[in-house]
Amino acid sequence: MKKLLLITVLLSGCGGGGESTVSPPVSTSTTTETVKTYQWQLPKGYPTPKIPEDNPMTAEKVDLGRFLFYDRRLSVNQSISCGTCHEQRLAFTDGKKTNTGALNDLHPRNSMSLTNVAYNSAFNWANPLVKTLHQQALVPLFNEFPVELGWSDHEKQILDTLKVDPIYKEKFAKAFPNQDDPFTTGNVTRAIASFEETLISGNSPYDKQLYQNQPTALSESAKRGMELFFSERLECFHCHGGFNFTQSTNHTQSVFVELEFHNNGLYNIGGTGEYPEGGRGLWELTTLKEDMGRFRAPTLKNIELTAPYMHDGSIKTLEEVIDHYSRGGRKIETGEFAGDGALNLFKSELIIGFVISSQEKEDLINFLKSLTDWEFICDERFSDPFYNIPKHESCH
Repeated sequence: MKKLLLITVLLSGCGGGGESTVSPPVSTSTTTETVKTYQWQLPKGYPTPKIPEDNPMTAEKVDLGRFLFYDRRLSVNQSISCGTCHEQRLAFTDGKKTNTGALNDLHPRNSMSLTNVAYNSAFNWANPLVKTLHQQALVPLFNEFPVELGWSDHEKQILDTLKVDPIYKEKFAKAFPNQDDPFTTGNVTRAIASFEETLISGNSPYDKQLYQNQPTALSESAKRGMELFFSERLECFHCHGGFNFTQSTNHTQSVFVELEFHNNGLYNIGGTGEYPEGGRGLWELTTLKEDMGRFRAPTLKNIELTAPYMHDGSIKTLEEVIDHYSRGGRKIETGEFAGDGALNLFKSELIIGFVISSQEKEDLINFLKSLTDWEFICDERFSDPFYNIPKHESCH
């Protein structure tokens, strides 16, 4: 039964700075340990993330999590880390259509951005069962189909490698005081989750215009693009709304938890409504025909840097993304995936298509680029402490 539950959770895996406000400290009192409170430094206008009660935030846990996130020793053959598929210079994606694991197994999903992941109401592309980041961290650790970091049957070996490192002896002890042996899988995932929860981006030109009283932060073209984005004509904001540009959010000010999945007409194999095997979205959990091709709409923050796009990385550029939505779905003329996505019976009713001029398209792209937060991309707090992953060229 335990293994069945783990398999169910793993089904849909992988996938600072500026003017700020200090939120109330997060309570960190537990029955087993006493640690300091955590002070959020949030961008102006941003709510406090809702942190799971079983993994309170501490600065020590965040520090440990940053090292673990970037440490290649967390993979079975010490070849990759979490940061390999989630590079800061690419808004914590990897620039690949889909990625490969430690043993070169090909993953069916595009690496999702970790930008503002603390505000997600669920994780991965199409798995409503994964509700916390430390639960999600188990996916790349133990996934077997495909193998990602390769912890299955190697858990003790990897933890023992960490135990002998004097740096980790100190960091684990500080992050998890009053524990006889803090080197546990649960503590590894909790520390990584705590680091990921600090990856908050809220100082883009759009944020500065809207929340920080900087009326010239957006170009005139980007302002026109913003009007298009939030218009009923294009419908973009219905799936990518709110401060985080996604309809799947949760935070301390949430009245209710938002969690939506959409079929955007990317495929319609042979006119049957089907998507390629391994990329069928929510259907892989429910097997309900109406869930075929339904995926969670990701945040658009820093979208300029996260190409290629869609759950399988099958659209290369923002221009092509707009072409897809303006048509009302993608048409694949030949090959095994041939079919007209615009005619997919399971497609969201919001994907109806629109006519857009070349100037409007340019304006819309300039607005999307205004969601790029270079302070976040270059923030040293989120960088690789082992210096294996280079920074974006704009950060030098």
